[in-house]
Amino acid sequence: MEYSIVDQTVVLQARKETKVIAPVKQLLEIIKGQVLGSDGKPLIGVTVIVKASKLGTTTDMEGNFSVNAAETDVLVFSYIGFDTREIPVGKQSTISVTLSESNTTLNEVAVVGYGQQSRKNLTSAVSTIKTEELNRGAITDVGQLLQGKVPGLNITASGDPNRPAAVVMRGASTINSAQGPFYVIDGVPGADISTIAPDDIASIDVLKDAAATAIYGNRAANGVIMVTTKKGKAGQMQISYNSYIGIEKVSSKLDMMSADQLRSFLEKNDVGFSPADDKGANTDWQSSIQKKTAISTNHNLSFNGGGEHTTYSASLNYVRKDGILLNSSLSRFIGRLSIEQRALKDKLKFGFSVTNSQSNADDIPYCNTVLLQSASYLPVSPVKNEDGSYFENFQNTNYYNPVAMINNSEMNTKTNNLIGSFKTQLELPFGLTYNLDISYLNSTALQGSYYNKYFTNNYNNMYDNPDPGLGFHAVQSFGKNGQASRSSYQNTNKILETYLTWNKEFGDHSLNAVIGYSWQNNRIGEGFQVTTSNLPVDNITYNNLALSNPYGTAGYQISFGPDGIYQETQLISDFARFNYNYKSKYLLQGSIRRDGSSVFGANNQWGYFPSVGAAWRISQESFMENQHVLSDLKLRASYGVTGNATGFNAYTAQFISGSLGTYYYNGALTGAFGPTKSENPDLKWEKTATSNIGLDFSVFGSRINGSLELYEKNTTGMIYSYTVDRIIVPSGSIVANGGSVNNKGIEFNLSAKMVDKTNFSWTSGVNLAHNKNVITSLTNPLFAGGDSVLLSRPEGGGQSGRSLQILKSGRPLGQYFAFLYAGKDESGVSQFVAADGSLTTTPVVGKDYHYLGSSQPKLLMGWNNSLRYGNFDLNVFIRGAFGNKIFNATRADLFRPSTAQYSNILVDAAEESVKDFNAYVYSSRFLENGSFIRLDNATLAYNFRKLGPFVKNLRVYTSVNNLFVITKYTGIDPEVNQGGIAPGVDYNNFYPKTRTILFGLNISI
Repeated sequence: MEYSIVDQTVVLQARKETKVIAPVKQLLEIIKGQVLGSDGKPLIGVTVIVKASKLGTTTDMEGNFSVNAAETDVLVFSYIGFDTREIPVGKQSTISVTLSESNTTLNEVAVVGYGQQSRKNLTSAVSTIKTEELNRGAITDVGQLLQGKVPGLNITASGDPNRPAAVVMRGASTINSAQGPFYVIDGVPGADISTIAPDDIASIDVLKDAAATAIYGNRAANGVIMVTTKKGKAGQMQISYNSYIGIEKVSSKLDMMSADQLRSFLEKNDVGFSPADDKGANTDWQSSIQKKTAISTNHNLSFNGGGEHTTYSASLNYVRKDGILLNSSLSRFIGRLSIEQRALKDKLKFGFSVTNSQSNADDIPYCNTVLLQSASYLPVSPVKNEDGSYFENFQNTNYYNPVAMINNSEMNTKTNNLIGSFKTQLELPFGLTYNLDISYLNSTALQGSYYNKYFTNNYNNMYDNPDPGLGFHAVQSFGKNGQASRSSYQNTNKILETYLTWNKEFGDHSLNAVIGYSWQNNRIGEGFQVTTSNLPVDNITYNNLALSNPYGTAGYQISFGPDGIYQETQLISDFARFNYNYKSKYLLQGSIRRDGSSVFGANNQWGYFPSVGAAWRISQESFMENQHVLSDLKLRASYGVTGNATGFNAYTAQFISGSLGTYYYNGALTGAFGPTKSENPDLKWEKTATSNIGLDFSVFGSRINGSLELYEKNTTGMIYSYTVDRIIVPSGSIVANGGSVNNKGIEFNLSAKMVDKTNFSWTSGVNLAHNKNVITSLTNPLFAGGDSVLLSRPEGGGQSGRSLQILKSGRPLGQYFAFLYAGKDESGVSQFVAADGSLTTTPVVGKDYHYLGSSQPKLLMGWNNSLRYGNFDLNVFIRGAFGNKIFNATRADLFRPSTAQYSNILVDAAEESVKDFNAYVYSSRFLENGSFIRLDNATLAYNFRKLGPFVKNLRVYTSVNNLFVITKYTGIDPEVNQGGIAPGVDYNNFYPKTRTILFGLNISI
């Protein structure tokens, strides 16, 4: 029996019979082969596609493959990190292929606004981080994934699982609270980054200069981060499962005196404890509010594959991260589905994706107050009395048992984030492509908090302990017999974006142009909030507010929360960008966006945000042909303007009336209403103009790659609240444009293949960044005030009104401004330098302040090393910050020898005299060097091979996070928050960081 082809028909010939079986175009044969890397080792999971049919397979554990193809077919071999190869089948029945590693600096693609660009043709500053380069460990926050990875990103995080990291790109561009970058996930602008599981991320592109970010207009002043998730590929279905379990313990805590140490200190100074406190205990109060061990676990199951015209990708992720403090934790479930469908000979492509994230967060109410009490509470007192009740001594002012505070209150937030998008792409004649993207974002938050009878009856009128900023501490009042709060709010975001792309080549010239339109509607805070009290029992907590009876107790009623929660904004934009390329040697880019936003005043709702960039690939010049050192050398320059339309209320520019208390009218108490916010029709967005010069280089056959960036950012028209005469403006204040901020910096990135042998390889990469920030103006020519603003008030005992920082023209954000410590006088009392240079023990707040330095680091560093030996691989990542100062207000408040009989003190305060009534005064004495070097992560893994025909890859690993920190800082941890208006202050509010040992596996079938 034989097969033959006659007039495109397969004919069976046997026993002299002829029978037509089926008409086909070609006779398919089984083509077998193996795919190897440049080191001669098999490559697992290489995609092998028949180019004409789009059907194919992937290589097994030995790099082998088998596919059906005709002689005229072409096989396409593609693998992440390697150059794609196309090989005609011809007469071959066995094909061996060797793939070469990609030149990562030249052949990779960077995701930018409304498109992609080859890295070799970029004219702007864009850093790309692949999934394998992201930080490892028990991480639920994208900010922590990027810590130390991108030069110019200053990222700080505490140990709180429910608090996102503070992310500041190239220095703070504004004194408004919104200093974080703008996130775009798979082309959806403004998406919540918590909806994406780390295992689902394919790459993250950080757009840093205005030439890259201006396409996003008035939302891009703080930088743009583009997140691309993993997509399906044609071929048989691939299933991957990633999992880990982490064991976390507190890495450091304050060195407080034990009961014996404190008793000895007091006896030395002829002072004793109050009998109400001294119960003979030896309590470690910091440990009493902590878990001995916190467990973190993650499970991610993903599926992807597809056929000739349809590809899909789906994943399920569950993560749970216990907080190291009692009653705190985060659990999150994420489901994601992405489908792409091609039609009309692949000219038309439909893409549908939906991601839903459900988070369940348990928080500690008044966590900062609990942390403060755990440090200061006397160790001679027990957690509980002999009868099982909590020990308390309310004779001491603002003195509360921290364990009792935690266990008699609760707070839970259930958040659901949905991202749905539908994309259409149509390839048209003449190199045109049309895109229509429709997205819907929905976020709901259901929060409940409960303070039981013990809490409300014992802790009423306590002071809170807020984070640093403009505000003061406030007395907290609670209803009697338990207080419950319940809130339910929803945010929705509807987005329509449509754009036309033109790609055209004219000989040595190529042109890419984009023109588009964007419409966006945001509704924020649709919902309600209720706070009530006087509940019959505690165990219903916040789940049945109807059982409360707030009117049954004097002086307390139902509260419906603050005004102005509901907001609606609308954004309409037109945008355009062009890229011109001559011989891949001379590159030019320009873009402009016209934004209209309802946030701003009626006279300034529209604005223009242009940018231009150029690059010269020097290595492509003829005079570079005969040299063999430089593989690539490119010089870039760009300038552009972006804006900031976030950080303030949607109705900031509008006139608002509201409740102004009550007044008597005809003998009756009547509600008063009047202006609470003034109209400013001239209010407009903050503008940030950025200049950038960059140099990209690759030497010795791309063994060494690097880049150097110089930039300057100038923000003008900074939005600020100014005081105005009530005769002119009835509310007494107006929000207007007036201030300006300047940032200058330099960034350097270098990676090298130190060793590249068959059995051993070592790749090392380092990035460095320096930024200098200066507030150049705070004033407005029409309104008074704003030139000097004191802020950051820890308000420790006896220090009310004393501030630590100042907003001042000519000074950076985070400028310390306080008393200058000058040692002790002849009586052993701490003294300070007065304004006139004399020494005094009674300095005056404000008048005798001095400039003491800045909280902003002068240098940020990340250093990564990846080593491979046989089937083992090791990754070590070290991160550091240098040149910044931290105001250790926590230390100051615990440095009180004169009050040690009432509250605990630090061990190193043992040599202080109880007669020094100034020992704890906020001054340069407590300003410390915040520099540190941290071994952030070390991961050792083993990759199993030859596990059978079904298991493509199995990797087991162990990892340790925060193994050690080298620092002179005496606080819990030097990584104090660098975001917000008052960065770098340790405020008795640091949630302890942990050291994590993690065990995990990755398996693909």
